[in-house]
Order: sequence, then structure tokens, then C-alpha cells
Amino acid sequence: MKIDLTETTASKINKALVQGRRTIGTPAIGMVLTLVIVTDEENAYDALKAANEASREHPSRTLVVIKRVSRSPRDRAKARLDAEVRVGADAGTGETVVLRLYGEAINHAQSVVLPLLLPDAPVVVWWPVNAPLDAAGDPLGALAQRRVTDMYTAENPIRELAERADAYSPGDTDLSWARITPWRSMLAAALDQLPCKVAEVEVEGEEFNPSVELLGMWLADRLNVPVRRLLSAGPGLTAVRMETDCGPVALDRADGSLATLSMQGQPDRNVALKRRETAELLAEELRRLDPDDIYASALKYGVDRLGEPERAQTPLAAKAAESSDEPVAAEAGAADAAEAKSDAKPKAPAKKSASKKAASKAASE
Repeated sequence: MKIDLTETTASKINKALVQGRRTIGTPAIGMVLTLVIVTDEENAYDALKAANEASREHPSRTLVVIKRVSRSPRDRAKARLDAEVRVGADAGTGETVVLRLYGEAINHAQSVVLPLLLPDAPVVVWWPVNAPLDAAGDPLGALAQRRVTDMYTAENPIRELAERADAYSPGDTDLSWARITPWRSMLAAALDQLPCKVAEVEVEGEEFNPSVELLGMWLADRLNVPVRRLLSAGPGLTAVRMETDCGPVALDRADGSLATLSMQGQPDRNVALKRRETAELLAEELRRLDPDDIYASALKYGVDRLGEPERAQTPLAAKAAESSDEPVAAEAGAADAAEAKSDAKPKAPAKKSASKKAASKAASE
């Protein structure tokens, strides 16, 4: 069920929510949190779709805040609020309110959202795109116990990673961190099976991917070993290799879905390590509402301490480079052999010139 409200207020929106619940026959509220999505018109559909799928695990009231840019100075000076209320099948397992703010209302989004929050329920704010660097200092972020961003959508994810480390506050998290949860679980389980000490680590993944950097920072922070990053064509993370005193340990995922775990003295094992959708990542972040100390420690380790990533060389390129070096080495060897042979051969005496022959003949006469 959908109810459209034009030039409305928070009070009218709350009345529409009660009316919608009574109409579909569910007057009771069975939601566990309020999810506030701050996005633009272009990305609102995808964000709302992911939130509806995540609501199957976490029934919530979803408030979508869309700040619309007014065209004329007169419209920018006038505050206006349009809303679309969705309940029932159109809102997943909870309730959805799409808020479109115009004019001066854009600068007071927190005043619009505050009366619509569920009483005595936690609040989570999610920025799918264009997240503020200081999420806790944002007026909407200040209302939440948990603030979710996504550095993968930033123009320069690596620089933003360093800036977020400086502005971190307890309760901040990022979907790039949730993307490496299966990798962290698999690597921790592999090391638990080996009573060995890790000497160095190599992380391979696509360029400008904050998940690659976060995984490297987590490994460097937890293991206190040097971590080298290699760039590959992706998708996402492609491999993690660890050198231990018991032999190498490698987790290789070349196709983005199935990975191979290799350990010294054990047969190779195929493990499911597929790339997850945004709805799964969001549902994972909604499972815990307390500060993530492990994320904070890895983030504050500092991406600059890892150094610059190196370009990974594929086996085909390595083989081509090796074959291209062989002719050069052969030519160099042939040149050295020819030079040695010429030095070993005795030189023939030089022939006299015609002028010297004539001079010696005249002297004999």
C-alpha cells in the first residue's frame, strides 16, 4: 500500500503510517530499529531495494532522505516536504517513508527525521553514496548509534580511507569492511589449524579497492608482520598468501565465487567465497549495533604504513618475460664465446706494405 503526501509535515506522515497499518490489518508495530538512508534520486531505488531485502532479517522502519536541489532562488528559500508512505508488501517486512526535501528543509533534515524515529529503538544511518567524512559530526549521523558508509563509491577510496581513520568515532563502520568478513574468517580458521608463526603476507586485488587495503591493514595489525600488496585485474580481492615457518598458506579466488585454500602438508580445498550483494552486507552490519573495535584498530593502523602496491605479474606474463630473456642471454653467451675464441687464436704476422718492400730492395742494390 502506498500513500502520497505533498507539502506535508511529520505529524501527517505519522497519521498516514497508522492509517496504512490499520488498512492492511497489522496495527501492532513489530520493528526492531529505524534505518535512515541518506541518498540522491539516482541511487534511491537501489538503496531502497537493498534495505527491503535486509528487512527480512531485521524488520525496521526505513526513512529515505532525498535532498532535492531547487532551480530558482525563490524555491531555494521556501521549505517543502513531500513524502511517500509504504506499508505491507511494498515495504518488505517493515515500513518505508520516502522523504523528499526542498529548499530550506534540506538544511534541517534532522528536524524532519527526528519525529519519525521509532521510540526506544536503535537508529542506524546509511549513506550509499556521498557520505560525509565525519559521519558522527553530521546532523543525521548524530542521531544514530551506528553509521554505515561505503568507501568503494568514493572518487578516491584510498585517500578517503586515510581521512576516515582520522575522523573515526565509535559506531562508524563501512561496507568495505563487511566485504572482507568471509576472508577474515577463512584466514583465521586456516591459521588456527597450524601452530606456526607467520613471517610475511601478500594481499592481491584490484586497484582502488578499499577492501584490499583494509584486509592488508587488518593482517598487519593482528599478525605484526610486513604486508605486501599486489595489483590484479580483480574482481575485488583475488588472493592472500602467507609465508609461515610451517610452509606457505594461500587463499586464491580468481573468479570471484570459488576459492582454493592451499596449506603445507594438506590437499587443496575448494571453498565458497562469492562476492556478496549490498543487501547481504547491510544485513550483516545491522546484526551488531555496538562499536566494532577490530575495525577501528585496523582502520587506525594507517594505509600509509603499508606502502605503495605493486603490479602483480600473471603466470602468462612471467612466462613471456622469461622466454623473451632467453634470446638475449643466448646472444650474450655467443658474443662472449666468440670474443674468447678470438683471444685464444694466434695472430698472423702483418704483411709488409708496398713502400717498405721498395725501400728494402733499394738498400740491397
